Amino acid sequence: MKNTAFSILALYSLFLGACQDKAAQSNQPKQENTQKNSSENDNKETNTQKTIVFFGNSLTAGYGLEPEEAFPQLIQQKLDSLGYPYKIVNAGLSGETTAGGAERIDWILKQKLDVFVLELGGNDGLRGIDTKETEKNLGIIIDKVRKKYPEAKILLTGMETPPNMGQAYTSDFRKIFPKVAKDKEVKLMDFLLKDVGGIPELNQPDGIHPTAEGQKIVAKNVFEELEKLLEKDE
Repeated sequence: MKNTAFSILALYSLFLGACQDKAAQSNQPKQENTQKNSSENDNKETNTQKTIVFFGNSLTAGYGLEPEEAFPQLIQQKLDSLGYPYKIVNAGLSGETTAGGAERIDWILKQKLDVFVLELGGNDGLRGIDTKETEKNLGIIIDKVRKKYPEAKILLTGMETPPNMGQAYTSDFRKIFPKVAKDKEVKLMDFLLKDVGGIPELNQPDGIHPTAEGQKIVAKNVFEELEKLLEKDE
């Protein structure tokens, strides 16, 4: 009886092991298919996601604030919440002039982009650089973007210069951005710091760089212009 019981138990163990092996083999293709589908979805998301590059100075970089408080990052949050398939690259560099931007842009263009936001000129104005030079450099940057990515959409953000630069210079500086936008046929945002510039409580002690609250207003205003250039995911 003991031998018989042992034999039955042994056969049952073999049978159970065979069933488990068969079940494992049966599940393996499903697991492989699941992994394959996940990989395909990841690739699809990567292929359909588009890139917006914000190319500017300390205003874009979010000087004096945490990285996530800069207006490009705030716009990324807005894009995500609305289902826009865009990834933002913040290419802001503190102290950048249009001349520096014209040199740096070649490096930035090594990565694919679909929308280009050009925020430069403010430091030119603070330094009193000849407005013709600023106009020329902005044109060079736009031309380089267009040459590398002909289908890219471009938004140029306008800037003002402090009144202490003199009335004539201030007037000439203000005219740069509409002229470049018209000549190069790009979309223009009249003034990046609309509703923020010159308001003490929305700017840091230097009176130039927005606070976190100021950046929120900048993000809102820029997004209103930027959204006109975007395509929503179908």
